[in-house]
Amino acid sequence: MFFDPSPLVRLFAQRDTADAEEIVCRMLEDLAMRLDMLQRARAGQAFAKMQRPAVRIGVVADHIGLTEVSIAAGHVCACVGQKDWIALDATMARLERGFDMAVSEVWNFRDL
Repeated sequence: MFFDPSPLVRLFAQRDTADAEEIVCRMLEDLAMRLDMLQRARAGQAFAKMQRPAVRIGVVADHIGLTEVSIAAGHVCACVGQKDWIALDATMARLERGFDMAVSEVWNFRDL
């Protein structure tokens, strides 16, 4: 499952629509910024700078129900910790695809 809508259902039930949408937008922007940090660190082979953004991606993604993104971010952390650069490339690609799909899922949910 790529997306668990229950955190967003709770958020939209607790807040008015405009506030909930603003929160979701900020979280998606944060995820995009952290993903960019990961991509730049990977391109520059600055592996030591990858752990913190990957952890943050996992936490934020989990908070809004982006299951696949959260799992992939955890796997990125594991690859960095194990210094497995080949697996890191594959896992980063999975994280990027998961993020792209998750953004679509969130906006599809929003339009319901």
